[in-house]
Amino acid sequence: MKEPDNNYHRRNFFVFLWHALFLALAKNFTDVNTIVPSMIISAGGTPVHLGIQTAIMIGGANFMQIVFAGFLTRKARKKGYLILGISLRIFSLLSLGFLLYESVNLKGPVVILLIFIIISLFSFSGSFANISYTDILGKSIKKETRKKFFTLRQTIISSGILISAIIVRKLVKIYSYPFNYSLLFSIAGILLFIASIGFWLIKEKPTNFGDSSLKNRSIVGAYIQIFKEDRNVRYYLLLVNSMGFGLIIVPFYVYLAKQNLSLDSKTIGNFLLVQIVGMIISNYIWHKIVKKYSYRGVVRAYAVIGAIVPILALVLSGEIGVFFSRELYVLVFFLAGFNNSAYQIAAPGILLEISHEHNRALYTALSGAGSITTILFPIVSGLLIKWLGFTVVFIIAIAAIELSWLAIKNIKCTYD
Repeated sequence: MKEPDNNYHRRNFFVFLWHALFLALAKNFTDVNTIVPSMIISAGGTPVHLGIQTAIMIGGANFMQIVFAGFLTRKARKKGYLILGISLRIFSLLSLGFLLYESVNLKGPVVILLIFIIISLFSFSGSFANISYTDILGKSIKKETRKKFFTLRQTIISSGILISAIIVRKLVKIYSYPFNYSLLFSIAGILLFIASIGFWLIKEKPTNFGDSSLKNRSIVGAYIQIFKEDRNVRYYLLLVNSMGFGLIIVPFYVYLAKQNLSLDSKTIGNFLLVQIVGMIISNYIWHKIVKKYSYRGVVRAYAVIGAIVPILALVLSGEIGVFFSRELYVLVFFLAGFNNSAYQIAAPGILLEISHEHNRALYTALSGAGSITTILFPIVSGLLIKWLGFTVVFIIAIAAIELSWLAIKNIKCTYD
């Protein structure tokens, strides 16, 4: 007996929220902005290593979507591939936990190399899963309830990561390297497994390709067609790239603090907790802005905050000027939390609005393929910081972030 349409949407609505909750609980144990950078620093990493880590986990993960989309885009059902991708991420986290536990018996360069291999598997399997996740999400959540879903999801995520931030802060303070990080990644693997349970229960409708002209084209031809014909895609690529700079620069705030303000495990825990508080507070603000100004207002606020945070980091760390404060430096991560949640609401929300059921996998892949700058910039930044200092790198990031004004101005879709 066919399940009623309303029951289908209701069931999947709550499955995605279940996943969001436990993924949020796991997120802080593997936070790309604080935990992973501090782990690499503790293992003997340099700014170049931080750049490679950021390039893999943010830029590289996004870029790999274009590779996987070629395989996934014509699959009518993607639930199995979603579960496969998540399972590989669980395996990666548990493997990283084991590696760190045994790292006392390995040489530093070997540990860092193995960390990069494992986080690559973790990040790229996330890209594989994300294409299926976005496609199933688009089929599962009614158009009229999407804004409600994204704001509710972000609220749940913020609550979950606040709880986990408190736990993580305690663990990194109580235990020393490498056992503290081994414990964090092992717990993250268990939580991600619990998060994935909902997807085993999800009901997926087959994708309706209709008579789309994309279905008979090669994947490369489909990408070219979309890029040429859809103005929204071109400006969306500019948008995710410009907004991405606000995310990829955050790990360097950690290194700046280590260099100028003396970094310890307690400070890392404080940075993480304050970032989460910023995310939670901002969610209520974004909820109001989305209702009145939609995603456009969120992106504009992101651009303003994105220009303030790097300058604040330079000043409060003493990198420029004579005033510095270790206590006030947490404001950098508080505002970074604002931008993090803004990105999580605006970027996927806009993507769903400018795409359709038959081409959503391709649009998701293109959004990742356009993130080439977020692959290169972290690596280049690691080198530039060694040669020219933090100020030059942060100014470049600000200029890139401000391009989001131009991008959002030219995206035309139904979310207005």
